[in-house]
Amino acid sequence: MELTSQKMRKIAPELDPLRIGTGWKPEDLGKVQIIIESTAGDSHPGSGHLFKLVEAVRKGVSDAGGYGARYFCTDICDGESQGHDGINFSLASREMIANMIEIHANATPFDGGVFISSCDKGMPGNLIGMARVNIPSIMVTGGTMSAGPELLTLEQLGMYSAKFERGEIDEAKLTWAKHNACPSCGACSFIGTASTMQIMAEAMGLTLPGSALLPATSPDLVDYAYNAGKRIVELAREGTKPSDIVTMDSLENAIMVHAAISGSTNCLLHLPAIAHEYGLTITGDTFDRLHRGAHYLLDLRPAGKWPAEFFYYAGGVPAIMEEIRGVLHLDAKTITGKTLGENLDDLKAGGFYERCQKWLDEANRKYSISITKEDIIRPYDKAIGTKGSIAVLKGNLAPEGAVIKHTACPPEMYKAVLNARPFDSEEECLDAVLHHKVKKGDAVFIRYEGPKGSGMPEMFYTSEAISSDAELGRAIALITDGRFSGASTGPVIGHCSPEAMAGGPIALVEEGDMIELDVFARKLDIVGVKGERKTPEEIDAILAERRKNWKPHAKKYSRGVLRLFSDLAASPMKGAYLEYE
Repeated sequence: MELTSQKMRKIAPELDPLRIGTGWKPEDLGKVQIIIESTAGDSHPGSGHLFKLVEAVRKGVSDAGGYGARYFCTDICDGESQGHDGINFSLASREMIANMIEIHANATPFDGGVFISSCDKGMPGNLIGMARVNIPSIMVTGGTMSAGPELLTLEQLGMYSAKFERGEIDEAKLTWAKHNACPSCGACSFIGTASTMQIMAEAMGLTLPGSALLPATSPDLVDYAYNAGKRIVELAREGTKPSDIVTMDSLENAIMVHAAISGSTNCLLHLPAIAHEYGLTITGDTFDRLHRGAHYLLDLRPAGKWPAEFFYYAGGVPAIMEEIRGVLHLDAKTITGKTLGENLDDLKAGGFYERCQKWLDEANRKYSISITKEDIIRPYDKAIGTKGSIAVLKGNLAPEGAVIKHTACPPEMYKAVLNARPFDSEEECLDAVLHHKVKKGDAVFIRYEGPKGSGMPEMFYTSEAISSDAELGRAIALITDGRFSGASTGPVIGHCSPEAMAGGPIALVEEGDMIELDVFARKLDIVGVKGERKTPEEIDAILAERRKNWKPHAKKYSRGVLRLFSDLAASPMKGAYLEYE
């Protein structure tokens, strides 16, 4: 089989001299040519350390007889973008990263690619880009940061900030938390979107087995990167593409792992968008179906107790998969050339879990604790829960669906009838929450924050202000057409679809409407007006009358990337990818 790169050299005589001018040696031109695409940059801890992984991959490529060319499309940090309009660019950046990968890899064709990223939009952006390019590919994930003193992790900072605003802690304590929450490079040390998507990449068979979400400071991570470089040269010669690996079976495997880890709700935006690039359809209903009856096993923050640093020490994705082995498609293909089941067997026989145990022993000494693997990843028959971790709610308020992570929600809020308090921006709602203008029994709405509204930012500060309030955190619900950080906890419901900007029912909610929430019945409905219950038919008539008087809001952005995104973004429940028809 003639390599794509060599075909292109015959067609484009400029290729050779231009690459020699870049630093290639003449003898490199005939080698297997690999694009090494990463989000490396100084933007945040999740990308600041990726240069060393790029170089490790490049050495692996070279040692296997190939040549690696470094390309970069740095991602932004959701954490640094919180609290201002910067967060509006977050979801749109996923599409732009995928676009640049598509441009990089197609403008100058390569025989294979290694894609290196860690964080919230870099991970799905690279996975989407990988799908579009569809050349032999491997994902290398950048791992997780260490925990700070007192096992402090970044998602706790919202709690510290809200407590400071309420006068419950002084500025010195808040400053201590700020200065110690990110002690190293890597993705934030909890099962947020970054960690979830690293895990999803391995669960789909696109990384080397056992490599997802290692501590970013671990020498093992560099070894995995080097081995990925060696493997991609083989993979390029074999011609196996991501489309040969990503199937409905591998996507279902990923969703079952998502249930077991209580993964971020943002995964319901990213997996459907990734599947869409392969011509496959994953919806909120797919997640809901597979989560029903699924065993939730991972006791890591934000829903659990321990930092994400401990995930690898307990055996990582392979250990999760061993526990749920009976519900997985074990014959799914992976980038190793073997099936998922064969990979799991090889790890067990090769001493993988013994190596992880040594790291756990080291962590116990470092943090002066004494925990076992089973404290981190519960055995299947001793699950934390057996109803999955998310639910997709539907009703006259969310005909296309809305998402709640019920494992991070107080049980008191699983079923409730609440009083509607709608706000047309997060800023208004946050002010009301912090200054006790909302009360127990309220359903607080933040609308016009969907993809077509303001880019679908996270409602992180508002959700933290609610969940950190001892009274409100167990007595009100937050409902939005925006989304939530993977760090969010509490009675928060996002992705409400259709969104307000598209004229969804959430735009028609008025003060004093009665909202019925029933998590396990999967219901989210308007059931009354100003304290008086109505029949479904009466509610339909009321909403139809309100719609006559509803006028769309003016677009928030008139130019640039957010105008493009708001014009083309699909519904939140479809994945908010760019829809051209």
